[in-house]
Order: sequence, then C-alpha cells, then structure tokens
Amino acid sequence: MDVFVCAGCGAVLSAPVVRVALPVQVRQRFGHEMLPPLVEAGTYAVDPAPSGPPWRAWEDVGEVEAAARGVFAPQVALSYGARGRIVVAPGDSRGTVLIPERCDGYCLGLDGRAGPNLACERCGLAVAARVDDCSLWQAVWFEPDAVRRVPTARTAPPVTTGARPPIEPGGGWSPQWEAAAGAALAHLLVASRGEPVALPDGLAGAMFARASAALLPSGPAVRSVGLAGPGLPASSVDIALVPRHPRTGEPWQPGGGTVAVPLESSVWAYLALPGETSPLPVSGTLPEGVLRDDYPLPAHPWRVFRPDRHVFLDALARLPEVRLPWLRSLYDRVSADRFRSPVW
Repeated sequence: MDVFVCAGCGAVLSAPVVRVALPVQVRQRFGHEMLPPLVEAGTYAVDPAPSGPPWRAWEDVGEVEAAARGVFAPQVALSYGARGRIVVAPGDSRGTVLIPERCDGYCLGLDGRAGPNLACERCGLAVAARVDDCSLWQAVWFEPDAVRRVPTARTAPPVTTGARPPIEPGGGWSPQWEAAAGAALAHLLVASRGEPVALPDGLAGAMFARASAALLPSGPAVRSVGLAGPGLPASSVDIALVPRHPRTGEPWQPGGGTVAVPLESSVWAYLALPGETSPLPVSGTLPEGVLRDDYPLPAHPWRVFRPDRHVFLDALARLPEVRLPWLRSLYDRVSADRFRSPVW
C-alpha cells in the first residue's frame, strides 16, 4: 500500500491506499443530487489522460493536436491539465486546508473549476482539488507534481470483485451501470464493424438493445455477442463482454479470435455470476441446488435502461477507430442530440 506526501515539505496527505483501476464513471455527471465517492475508501486511481483546468475549445486546438492528446473526435473543450492526477476518497485525505478563493462550485459544493482548492496544512503548497458538488462523484484529486507516492510496509488486501446490483435502493437505475454500459457500448460498436449483432438473452442484452437498434442497421445479425470471462464455460461468440481487472483495468482476453469488449468488473460479475441473491434472512440451510421462491417483487425503475450518453461519447472519442467514416457519423449524430431526446 502507498501513502501520498507533500512534494514541498513531506507532510503525509493520505491514509494508506492501494491502487485500483480508474472507474469508468470518472467523467460522468449524474442527476441533481449528492453522489458517493468516486473510488472506495482505502483505494486510489490514476487518470492517464489530461484532466481538470485549464480548458481549450476544440476550435482552438484542431484535430492533429487533439489526437496527440488522445482525443480523436470533436468535444466542446479539451483539458490541458496534468496527466496522471491521483484520486482518493475524500475521507482518505489528510493534512489539508481549503484555499478560500478557489472554492468555486455550481450548486451544493465544490467542483474544482479553478484548479487545486486544497493546500498542505504544513507548508501551504496547493496540492489537490476537492470535488463534492451535486451531480459529481466526490473525490480529492492530487496534482501529480505536488505530491509524492511513498510505499508502505502494509500488505494490500486481496482483489475482490463484488456484484453491483443494477437498481439502487431508491428504485432507480444505478449510475455505475449506466456509465459501464456507455463505455462498453463504444467498444461494442467498434467490434460490430457497423453491422447488426445478435445480443445475448436477459439483462446483458437489454443493456445494449435500444442503443444497438438505434445505431446499427437492421437485418440478420452478422456477429454474435455474449459473456465470457473467468468462471464461465468457453463460448464461441464473435464479440465477448469481458471484465476489466479491478486493479489494472485491463480486459480479460477470451482468445480464439473473439473480440473483447471490456465491462466494469462489478457489473460483469452481476451478469455472469449472480448466485443466490435473496435479500430475506433464512434459518438453517436449504438442500443442495434448491433456491428460495419467496423473493419480494423485483424493483421496476420508472424509465427504461439507457447507457450513459456522455460516457459513451467520451469513450468513443478516445478510440482511434472513431475516425472511420461510419463510426464518426454515429458519433456526430449522438453528439448533436445532447439538447434533444436521446437517440436510444
């Protein structure tokens, strides 16, 4: 495990944390409410792309310079912030104080629009940006040149991947599921080569059914889509929804010429390995192979499931394949739709 210390004076600025994959919802804006931390307590992630202010309009950057920064399709603005910013849960930050003149926000909290708004309590160096405004995932973003990573003697806990339910306790769709579907949809379109696909039955297919029907041509399916990954039997599908490793973010490789579409590991685990999910307490044990049949009625959100459009556009813009004419046309179509009813 690691701690982060001030690059100026060496003061400890974080609790011991272990590195995990950057969540796909990192650039998601969701609803008009306070969201939980972007990363779990005791963990940190690194954003390899430029992030945060300053920002430059696409018209001032151009396609060549944008491609050098890993963006291959037009966006409203491009970040010219640092690469490698480090995010921790707010409860894991230590020894910082707010910089009052940088405490800008949109509605209910701070959004980091002015850059670092936290300073080292000991020496005053601006070290991080606290983000906790409504619609934004709560986070403390350390600037990579303002902190140093120091390994500790503590052993990192084992990698575990819990299955995240698709429906929140309040009855709405999980924003993590919508973000995961948006990011996976970008890869699914690339893998489809612009041709109809046969989606799997059940929730895995329902996640992408409306979007694929809106974005891909109708007709007989050319490629099949299914789940693949550790613990599942071998599959002969053309395109496989596979888990991202929770620590590295690398997708599981299916082999055999199957194209991998990475899916957030907690979402994949729910789809592929749901197991027994009864929320009711039981006494004693059930016979082997017998499941309970007294579940409460399943939750029914008030609207259909839709992959997060903004996450989809951001993910697709960062894939070089978006420069293919047919895919760029889809990107432009969905992008132009942001002030109207969703395409799917």
